[in-house]
Amino acid sequence: MSLVKKVNRLLSWGHWFSFFNILLALAITSVYWLSEPSPETLLGWLYLLCYWLGHTAFVCFMFFIITVFPLSLIFPYQKHVRGLAAILATMGMVVLIFDAYVYANLGYHIGSTSYDQTIELLRQQVVTNLRNFILIVACVAAILIIIELIISNYCWKKIARLKQSPASRPLLVIFIGSFMLSHVIHIYADARLKWDVTKLDNVLPFSYPATAKTFLARYQLVDLAQRAQRQADRLSITNPELSLRQLQCAATSSESVLVIIANELNPQTTEFIAKQGLRSHGQHFAPNNRNEALLNILYGQFLLHDNSQQQLTQPPAFIEQLPLNTLSISSLSAAVSAQLPWLGAANNAAAINIVFDDAPAVNWQNYQHYKHIMVLPLTSKQFKFVLAPVEMMIRWPALRAQLKQHSSQHLDILPTLLSSAGCYTERSWLGDNLLQTPTLPKLSISLQDIVSIRKDKMVVLRQDGSFGVWSAGTLLPLNERLDTPMLIDALKRLEPVE
Repeated sequence: MSLVKKVNRLLSWGHWFSFFNILLALAITSVYWLSEPSPETLLGWLYLLCYWLGHTAFVCFMFFIITVFPLSLIFPYQKHVRGLAAILATMGMVVLIFDAYVYANLGYHIGSTSYDQTIELLRQQVVTNLRNFILIVACVAAILIIIELIISNYCWKKIARLKQSPASRPLLVIFIGSFMLSHVIHIYADARLKWDVTKLDNVLPFSYPATAKTFLARYQLVDLAQRAQRQADRLSITNPELSLRQLQCAATSSESVLVIIANELNPQTTEFIAKQGLRSHGQHFAPNNRNEALLNILYGQFLLHDNSQQQLTQPPAFIEQLPLNTLSISSLSAAVSAQLPWLGAANNAAAINIVFDDAPAVNWQNYQHYKHIMVLPLTSKQFKFVLAPVEMMIRWPALRAQLKQHSSQHLDILPTLLSSAGCYTERSWLGDNLLQTPTLPKLSISLQDIVSIRKDKMVVLRQDGSFGVWSAGTLLPLNERLDTPMLIDALKRLEPVE
C-alpha cells in the first residue's frame, strides 16, 4: 500500500475514532450538568443541548487535530498510531473525568489558578481513602484503555462500512450546527441579559462562548453603563435575617464581652489602650462607608442598596430572639444615637456589651472590669478601597490565639459575639465565628462590588466586570489574574444550607 493510501486510511480511521470518543466524552460531560441547577426556560434548555453537543464535539476534534493527526502524517504506521491514539485518548478521558470530579466538588475547573484547591481535594482523598482511591483510579484507567482499544480496532476493521454509513453527514451537521447555534444563542442572551443562558458560560472546560457587549458597544448599540446597572439590579442576595426557629441560645458560663466601637483610633488612644493590656490585630478590615460598617457589625449584612439609612432606623430582627441579658447595644456618641434611634441604655449584666464611644480612653474606668475587650474603629479612612485594614485592639486570649494566623472583618464580629454567648443559627452568617478556624475566603459585597480576601490576597470584582488584585496587608497592586476559584469559594457563603 502506498504512503498516500496509508495516510488517507489513517485519517479516515481517525475521524471515526474521534466520533466514538465524542460519544464517550458526552457521557462524561453530562456530570457537569448534574452539578448545576437545570435551566428554567426553553431557551436555556436549547442552549444547554447545543452547548453540550457542540462544545464537547469541538474539544474532542481539536484533541484529534493536535495529537492523532500529526502522528498519522509523520509516523504513518497503523498499529503504532492506533495504539498511541488509544493511550492518548485514555489520558484525555482520565483528565476529563478528574476535571468533572473537581467541578462537582469545588464548582470550578482544574487549572493554574485552582492548583492549590485541587491538590488539597486530592490530598483529602488520599489521606482518608488511599486504598479505595488507588483502586478506583486503576479500574477507571483500565476500563478506559480497553474501551479505547476496542474503538480503535473496530474503526480500523470497519472503516469501509463506516465511510458508506448514511449517518455520517447528518451527525456532522448536528455537531457543527450545535456549535454554531450555541454561540448565536449566547450572543443574543448576552445582549438581552438572559441569565438562564449566560449562567452556563463556564460549565464545560475550555469554554469561551461568544459575547455581544463588546461588539454592540463598539457601534453604540448598547450602553455598557446601563447594562452594568441592569446586571447589578439582577444580583439578588437574601440577607440572613434569622427567624425565631433559627436562632438557638444555651446557657454559658463564659466571661462577658465588651466591644467598644470608636469613630477612629488615634495614636494617643491606641497607646493608652495598649497600656491596659490590649494587643493590636492589624489584619482587620473595615469598610469606608459608615452605613455599611453599621450593617456589617450590628446586622451581619452586606450593603446592597442605597436605602441603608432607612434599614438602620429599625433594630436587627434577631435581637427579639435573644434571651434576657444576652446583648446590650448603647452609645455615648450623639451621631450614632441619632442614626440608630432604637439604641437603649447600657446593661452591665449582659453577656455582650457593644458601646459606641468616640473617647474610650476618657471613659475607660467604666470598662476596666471586663476581662474580654475588643476596641475597633467604625470605618476605614483609606477611601480608595471598599475594604481596608484597620487596627483592632483585643484582650481576649482565645480570640487572639485564633487571629494570629487569620484576618477578620466587621462581618465577623456578630457571629463571634453570639457564639461566645452560646447562640447558634441553623444557617450560617455571612461572616466567620473567629473563635473557630475559617474554611472559606472572606466575602463582602458593597453595592454590587464583590470583595474577597484570602491570606494576603484581596480581589475586588466590580459590577462593570473589571477587577483588581491587591496585597491585603499593604494594599499594593499585585500583577495577577482574577482568582476565580477564590471568588467562587467566597460566594459559597451565599448558598442556603440544605
